[in-house]
Amino acid sequence: MNKSMIRKTGFMLGVGLAIFITVLAGFLCVDAIDTFAGDDLKEANFCSFVVPPEFVPGETKGLFINKNHPMESSSIMYSHYDNGADVVLTNREKAALEEAGQVQPKVTDESGNLTKDIYQETISAAYNSEYGEDVGYTVKSFNRITVDGYPGYKIEGTFKATDEETVHQTVYMLLSKYRTFTITYQRAEDDDCEEFFEQSAATIHVGT
Repeated sequence: MNKSMIRKTGFMLGVGLAIFITVLAGFLCVDAIDTFAGDDLKEANFCSFVVPPEFVPGETKGLFINKNHPMESSSIMYSHYDNGADVVLTNREKAALEEAGQVQPKVTDESGNLTKDIYQETISAAYNSEYGEDVGYTVKSFNRITVDGYPGYKIEGTFKATDEETVHQTVYMLLSKYRTFTITYQRAEDDDCEEFFEQSAATIHVGT
């Protein structure tokens, strides 16, 4: 298998797994239990950042791929998860729920309790399942961050499938009361785009 084919295979899987990170964020954010931790988070309507000119929109919503793909397999993936807690029921809808013996569920933002071990275990299992082998996903750094007053995480990790280059991944996960925003920067070992990623990450903003 030549280098471009190796890159293409890894790229397509990598895109799917980048999307999976969004699903993980949603999984961590929604739970119908007693505590409403989201009360401590501010509301946010948007998350923005500058996409480097070297990247163009891909076929998947929120995906930006290197314009020299497949020779350059780097990508940027943006997505957000809406936990639905800002949905306001009418009195009639509330009455219907009560009549049916149901209680409007509260939404707990458990992403504030995310740990390095939980993240690595969850992502590693998903990647191994997708590739059909142990790709050795490892969290290199796991840091709590704040952007425009909103808490979140910056997570750096790597993995390597058989006959493919090592993939480097940096994830920014930012939390608000009703939405979790995720930006994933991903590149192969010899992709020359670290500076572009750093410049883009420096422009991340969250607000209303």
